[in-house]
Amino acid sequence: MTKLLLSIHVLAAIVAVGSITVAASMFPRYALRALDGTEEDGRSAGVAALLHRICYGYSLAGIFVPVFGAATGAALGVLTDVWLIVSLVLTLIAAALLGFAVLPGQRRMLAEGEDALTEEAARPTATRLTMLTGIFNLIWAVVVVLMIVRPGSTTGA
Repeated sequence: MTKLLLSIHVLAAIVAVGSITVAASMFPRYALRALDGTEEDGRSAGVAALLHRICYGYSLAGIFVPVFGAATGAALGVLTDVWLIVSLVLTLIAAALLGFAVLPGQRRMLAEGEDALTEEAARPTATRLTMLTGIFNLIWAVVVVLMIVRPGSTTGA
């Protein structure tokens, strides 16, 4: 049963979190390009909207990552290990950052496009989104390292 839980946890992390990190990282560039006024076909606006939907949809699927991670930790008897607690706290921070800063920032940029604001007016929002997405990605990188290194692990890795 532990192997099944761990497999679901890892697959959910790869599919959900991986998709969010890529889509969120690409979003500001396409959102700004949509606002610069040089495109006639609106392709960048469509790409930005799609990237936002990917981030939102996969963030809902990403709920399975900590759920199956905690279930795996319980099955392995490591729920009280510091590395797992730190990983869970970092996961909560990343989720809060995504839910309360990145996704609303993306929605604001999409709304700015509908309000026909200029690229220059939207640049501070795009810069902030780029920074927040970088922090989100860095948090996940730390969590991955903690999952692999697992201080006190008996695997010898």
